[in-house]
Amino acid sequence: MHQILNPSTDPYFNIALEEYLITQTDDSSEWFMLWQNKPAVIVGRYQNTNEEVNETIIQENQIEVVRRMSGGGAVYHDLGNLNFTLVVTSSSDRSYSRFAQPVLKALHKLGVEAQLTGRNDLTVGGRKFSGNAQYIGKKRLLHHGTLLFNTDLDIMQRVLNVDISKMASKGVKSVRSRVTNLAEHLPASVSIDAFRSNLSHTVGEFWPLEPARRLTQWEEDRVRQLADRKYRRWEWNYGQSPEYDLRRQARYPWGQIDIRLEMKQGRITGCKIYGDFFAGQDISALEQALQGIVYDRNEVLQRLESLELHEYVPEMEVQQWLELIMGNEN
Repeated sequence: MHQILNPSTDPYFNIALEEYLITQTDDSSEWFMLWQNKPAVIVGRYQNTNEEVNETIIQENQIEVVRRMSGGGAVYHDLGNLNFTLVVTSSSDRSYSRFAQPVLKALHKLGVEAQLTGRNDLTVGGRKFSGNAQYIGKKRLLHHGTLLFNTDLDIMQRVLNVDISKMASKGVKSVRSRVTNLAEHLPASVSIDAFRSNLSHTVGEFWPLEPARRLTQWEEDRVRQLADRKYRRWEWNYGQSPEYDLRRQARYPWGQIDIRLEMKQGRITGCKIYGDFFAGQDISALEQALQGIVYDRNEVLQRLESLELHEYVPEMEVQQWLELIMGNEN
């Protein structure tokens, strides 16, 4: 497995680098990278950015906002947070536990008993220190995660607009009480650089790693071009939040979905689906498929049954989509 030494703390460049690795390198190549960002909010692929961040805090603290390729929820990065990225060839094992094991083992070596909980969180003492997400490419899978080492948790709480229902479902009152920094659980002698080295070595026990190298100038130029063309643009990071006539939301054990519909003369003329879910393929195709039909329970059901819905949100059944769009008759 190739190992990238990436000293950049530019969130636009770093998120572009992830896309470059999975879309513009050889289909058979695998990659590992540890990296850090200066203060930034990294928004999930299908989230409504305007509703996920506190714009006042963003502006006051000069925090960057970047949308990533993968689904899931918004996360806060700063130099007290360490990120890891793995790009592997596709296999039948896409489980989050497969990618959590090196992190858990690295912590175990340092005397910290952590575990994978829920769909994608790593916790210690019941408090979260890592969120994970995936992007499924044509022939490879990108798995990445955050590792809170010594992050400013107060700024994190202020900058993220966390859905109250999400916190209630977890039985906690605030982001601050739900998360923890690894530095609180490690010996004082363990710095973030020492932890980075330990983690890299442990990952190498699961995927044999080549010596770490920096990007070539040619590679760096390609990543910068992608960052400028896509990730630095308002259109990608925020985008238009269209007017809507109907909005319905639901929270499930695996995530939240928020659907918004524009209507004209009884037909759905616009559809936008937001949420912190993980999609099997781009949700925009589903949004397009729902446009043009009459807003009628039977017609909506017929359209839903004609689609391979499990390819968009694998955990969600036809009846759940119907109840979300039309409301529950009962």
